[in-house]
Amino acid sequence: MTDAAPLVFDRPLLRRRLARAARLGPEPFLLERAAEDVADRLAAVKRRFETAVDLGTPTDALARALAGHAAVGRLFRAAPGQGAAPPAVVADEEALPFADGALDLVVSALSLQTVNDLPGVLAQVRRALKPDGLFLAALLGGSSLTELRQAFAVAESETTGGLSPRVAPFADVRDLGALLQRAGFTLPVTDVDRVVVRYGSPFSLFSDLRRMGGTNALLERRRVPMRRATLLRAAEVYAERFADADGRVRATFEIVFLSGWAPHESQQKPLRPGSAQMRLADALGAREVPLPPGGVRED
Repeated sequence: MTDAAPLVFDRPLLRRRLARAARLGPEPFLLERAAEDVADRLAAVKRRFETAVDLGTPTDALARALAGHAAVGRLFRAAPGQGAAPPAVVADEEALPFADGALDLVVSALSLQTVNDLPGVLAQVRRALKPDGLFLAALLGGSSLTELRQAFAVAESETTGGLSPRVAPFADVRDLGALLQRAGFTLPVTDVDRVVVRYGSPFSLFSDLRRMGGTNALLERRRVPMRRATLLRAAEVYAERFADADGRVRATFEIVFLSGWAPHESQQKPLRPGSAQMRLADALGAREVPLPPGGVRED
């Protein structure tokens, strides 16, 4: 992790929350959806990756989705704890133990949104990939749980007279695309799957988040138990503002998919400016109208 990276997440606490979720019986629907989508996207790549790493995925959902996948040879799981099924490597997403150019493929599902230095992680992944190696990941994006953010903002302002961080500040899809380029990936692609889940009450959502290991792990969180009045008011605001006609409430999860390739001479490259062999007007069959002096034309 670079010295300049701000510390946003309490990573040891996050691991404890994930371990608690495993003991409670995890709620897998969102992670399994992301893992299946990663596997489907990989199937569209017509080549084989002999050495692959599943980076930080909280459960074995992605490993199961890729089991027997035609594109994947040997898949290792890299996770901070000892609970990963073999073959596994004990590793933190922010300090990869892989040599430069050691991997053909790195995949990840719903893990990288909680690293403190995402640019640094992406740069490490890029270095660990062989030339023409592929990085493919799914992580939560900036619009996730927007309803919950708004409900807690209103509840805290009314019951405590101020606000404290409650929901993680996930990255915007446009920023993530720029980070891929900054890390040195070629042919970067980002796209979004917005998942709207309906619950019988806000408390059902709270329970699911606890069983996902997704409760508040921000370093700047308030270090005292939440007031009962704040929680109840947040649930009221949530139900008032985000309920459908049948009384069920909505929760939005934004899954952002990232892909990028380690540079290789065989990859497509943009044409050199001025190298076009045909004018755009000729290609479109249109009449070219030159601009008058000053560059402004009035109709």
